[in-house]
Amino acid sequence: MTHNKYFQMQSMLLPMLVSSTAVLCLHVPVCWFLVHKTGLKSVGAAISVDITMWLDAVFLSVYMKYSSACEATRGSVSLEVLYGIKDFFRYAIPSVVMMCLEFWSYESLMLLSGLLPNPELETSVLSICLSTIATFYSISCGFGAGISTRVSNELGAENPLGARVAVNAVLIIAIVETSIVSISVFISRRVFGYIFTNEKEVIDYVTKMAPLLSLNIIMDCLQGTLSGVARGVGWQHLGAYINLAAFYLAGIPVAAILGFCTSLRRMSLWIGILVGAFIQVTLLGIVSICTNYEKQVYMNI
Repeated sequence: MTHNKYFQMQSMLLPMLVSSTAVLCLHVPVCWFLVHKTGLKSVGAAISVDITMWLDAVFLSVYMKYSSACEATRGSVSLEVLYGIKDFFRYAIPSVVMMCLEFWSYESLMLLSGLLPNPELETSVLSICLSTIATFYSISCGFGAGISTRVSNELGAENPLGARVAVNAVLIIAIVETSIVSISVFISRRVFGYIFTNEKEVIDYVTKMAPLLSLNIIMDCLQGTLSGVARGVGWQHLGAYINLAAFYLAGIPVAAILGFCTSLRRMSLWIGILVGAFIQVTLLGIVSICTNYEKQVYMNI
């Protein structure tokens, strides 16, 4: 992740693309071998992921070390790195809190699902839904990383119009992308579950969850993009407060109340997280709309 940010801030995307493609091509056969030929099964899958991530880090490190394109930003380790440590943590800590609060809210769903009747079914379906969300979230995460870099660079270059145009452009792209994906998931809801399992009960449950899952895909894409805008402007602390309020003061309590005090049980947890996601997107949208980019340029000078 650190290497990715290093290259993103310089708009050097080709090295990351080449490295990711290479390690993906290696990951598939390595994962197959460790899972099916060594008897490690799920442990082998986890090991293959570790190998892939390390290879990606090594490839990017080698490129950063020896490529002439990185010469201007490549420096030796020295005590000078400590000079800006205060400013680094001023942005890093709220950003970490912002992301962790959201990720942990989904993990809380898994814990709550284990307390419902038939916990094996509940956790199975939730794990399928969470895996699907995580897969598609990688797209919105890319949008968020791109727009945070672009907005911060434009503001640093004293170009508020460029920052505003970039935000509008990425929001249009995100809306188009998430509409296509969510509609596709909804249309294929009766066969979607077969990607993960052959158990009829689980597949039927996933089919019922598909409408909520499609809505969550929309919310996740929008929030991933809007979170990138907040990070680009330097308002990570606002994002952290928004995530805290949306998920821990609204989403998770609603999920728990609906899950244990009503007959909704099966769909209640996801309804609760959708409530949190809707509040999150609404508040992040308000922050983005109300952002005065001209003022942000003045503040950063």
